[in-house]
Amino acid sequence: MTIPSEPIGSIPRSPELLGALSARQSGQLGDAAFASVLDRAVRETIETQASLGATVVTDGEQRKPSFVTYPIAGAANLSPDGVVIPFADGHQRQLPCLASGPFRYQEHAGQYVRAARQCTNLPVKQAVIAPSALSLLYPAAGLDGYSREDFLADLVDGAEADIRGCLDAGAHVVQLDFTEGRLSLKLDPSGQVLRDFVALNNRVLARFSEAERARIGVHTCPGGDQDSTHSLDVDYAELLPALFEHTAGNFYVQLASESDPDRVLRVLADRLRPGVRVFVGVTDPIDPRVETPEEVRDRVLRAAQYLPVDQLGTCDDCGFSPFADDQSTSRQTAFAKIRARLEGTALAADQLGVGFPASRDSQETHQTAAVD
Repeated sequence: MTIPSEPIGSIPRSPELLGALSARQSGQLGDAAFASVLDRAVRETIETQASLGATVVTDGEQRKPSFVTYPIAGAANLSPDGVVIPFADGHQRQLPCLASGPFRYQEHAGQYVRAARQCTNLPVKQAVIAPSALSLLYPAAGLDGYSREDFLADLVDGAEADIRGCLDAGAHVVQLDFTEGRLSLKLDPSGQVLRDFVALNNRVLARFSEAERARIGVHTCPGGDQDSTHSLDVDYAELLPALFEHTAGNFYVQLASESDPDRVLRVLADRLRPGVRVFVGVTDPIDPRVETPEEVRDRVLRAAQYLPVDQLGTCDDCGFSPFADDQSTSRQTAFAKIRARLEGTALAADQLGVGFPASRDSQETHQTAAVD
């Protein structure tokens, strides 16, 4: 028995990549040169995680314009005046809006998995946007000749293809980013929007076998952009019961930034069902202070008081840079927090008398030393 530890997804883009993004937008960098910069950013991101002892890695979303818009980047039938997401510090993000049908994915995340696997032999995790988030693209006024029912049918097909493509490409696990779940309760305190979101996501998950759903997870957090959140003020206990209605095998739950983690853990313990693993957040990406391994250890030990160790894992609360232009957290800080997560989880596993999966690099080093 071990306590697995996984990243959530995004890692701040490399300085070289940020410069290349700017140069490309201004027309000063061609496609081939930009692709080379992307390849280097992905390789460096993965190799750094491996050097820290990670047993599961992500490409850091270096290739994504954002965690939510990658499937629709470049689509011609969008307008910029979609749903506005206000953050606590006053800044906003605005989604595009579908201007005409049909809805089609322009890009699928399976290509990210294939590219990442060329850089490592470690298991690769891939985050995808939940179909519930993309459902916000359909305008409230409707579209002539393209009903919401038609849109949702196309969305479900696209989301299935996005997830299945990742699994077929060899992803260790696919994570549905469901940050809109907690936000929905702010927009609609009745909970009906949240229930509709979960039903839509389950409509997609129903297309996968039980074995496949064991490799699919759902991530929740109150948003994390420019060191601010959009729904941390929403009572977590209102979200979690609905969250666990997803027919997925893994749940990634922001916890490090919660003011009352014991209350959250009690709700998690009450809703936990057999065969499901809960990864609790043990580092807070929007807090500039880097946690110590001992702090992480104590957070894991606290979680183990409520959740069976064989159903427990650790993660970061959220991605470190869900939008490509978010530079509020440095790569150095992100990697330091990842190191703390890994080392702290290992300390807790040792104290609990269970294993922590060693990285393949560590295993190879140990085997080589033994031979010598």
